[in-house]
Amino acid sequence: MPEVRRKMATDCQLATQIEQRLLARNQVLESFFAREANRLAVACREMSDRFLRGGRLLAFGQGPYATDAQHVSVEFVHPVIVGKRALPALDLSILFRPWLEAIVRSDDIVMGFGPPEGDPEVWATLDAARAGGAMTFAFPGLEGSYSIPPANADPFIQQELVEVLYHTLWETVHVFFEHRELGHDVGAAEFLYPFLGREKQPTGDVIAEVASSIQMKVADDAKLRAQVAAEEAEQIGNAVSAISERIRRGGKLIIFGNGGSATDANDWAIDCVSPPSGWKPIPAVSLALEPANITAIANDVGTEVIFLRQMIAQAQPEDVAIAISTSGGSRNLIMPLEEARKRNLLTVALLGYDGGEINRRELAEFPLIVRSDYIPRIQEIQASIYHVIREALEVLGRGDS
Repeated sequence: MPEVRRKMATDCQLATQIEQRLLARNQVLESFFAREANRLAVACREMSDRFLRGGRLLAFGQGPYATDAQHVSVEFVHPVIVGKRALPALDLSILFRPWLEAIVRSDDIVMGFGPPEGDPEVWATLDAARAGGAMTFAFPGLEGSYSIPPANADPFIQQELVEVLYHTLWETVHVFFEHRELGHDVGAAEFLYPFLGREKQPTGDVIAEVASSIQMKVADDAKLRAQVAAEEAEQIGNAVSAISERIRRGGKLIIFGNGGSATDANDWAIDCVSPPSGWKPIPAVSLALEPANITAIANDVGTEVIFLRQMIAQAQPEDVAIAISTSGGSRNLIMPLEEARKRNLLTVALLGYDGGEINRRELAEFPLIVRSDYIPRIQEIQASIYHVIREALEVLGRGDS
């Protein structure tokens, strides 16, 4: 009985810590965007000008920050809102300096990602691109067309802030497109920025309204994160305890997702194997980091089994299968979870909306649900969740050593 009471006390303490860590993000983000909203709106206007002149978005970073380049690229090329144009964007992280030097043009937009203290190689590459006329974004940095100093020394919180920032860039660039090209009709962007209505406004007026709307979006993000902290902290804590037990028994994390969720799977896996200084590595793989396997399986068998086939090859009895999905309904995520359940792996899912089919069919022992129907906000809160899980696993690991 004393052991049971100790476990209950530990679980309660863990849930409280998780709730506090989630809420801590809100103050940082709201303070940052209150300062930066107007500058962001102006930067988005220039981005839209460059895209309309044929410019491209070229993004890069190293380590976990390469996943931000992946994410921003897929957001611009494959927009989450039906009917939005595909904008040219590339992730050059694998060999960014020579690749950029070979292809950059003066109308391009060049975006470099790094840790809170910055990355000198990223900065040098951005400087070279700016010298050639490109618009540059340094996340973080001190120079460029748009740069931000570190908003927080915590690399996870800083990375989450940057994700909100580039989601905002994507949303706002489309508003300027439709304002300029359609004039009286903002089309599908009207639900994002209803103030535009059907009358064309001077662009300066639009900047002020967009800046205000950016802050409203960050406030919505904060409310959603607070809701998850209140409703899901205990479930997240239980998931952490179960994952930690599997790791102690020699298991690894097998993480997978589609699109932006694929980049989150990659980031989570990298955070496990290459964590902040002084932390213990955790065995993890991302099935989304295997383009040769994914394209071979998709071509030879079909897209529904791109992760299932890898799960069959990679899974061991003590492993943890983790699906990341905004809808909870993707067949290529459902199938590997089904396989994982057959093999008695621990199953976890980060989900949006109401959790979708994954939640209804109870394919995840620990469904962690962000109850929203807007994909960028879901992804932003999911990033907070998996970062908090990684933090908690480190704390539990120290307690075991």
